Amino acid sequence: MKKLFPVMAIALGAALFTSCKKDYNCTCTTTDNGTVIGTSTVSLGKQKKSDAENACSAKASSSGGGTTITTSCKLD
Repeated sequence: MKKLFPVMAIALGAALFTSCKKDYNCTCTTTDNGTVIGTSTVSLGKQKKSDAENACSAKASSSGGGTTITTSCKLD
């Protein structure tokens, strides 16, 4: 047990100083009635995966009217 404590302390210390954030990119594809008219990639910077997913999905959009222009985005 005495030998296990220092190993556990080192592991806990390493876990506390490890960042859960990494660089993410968001790739968006714009289509007009099913035809791809453009793609773009935006850097979201360092953040948690859940925050990056939310930021990327917020970039998606669609429009109505005579044509249907849709932008769908995915996290890279």
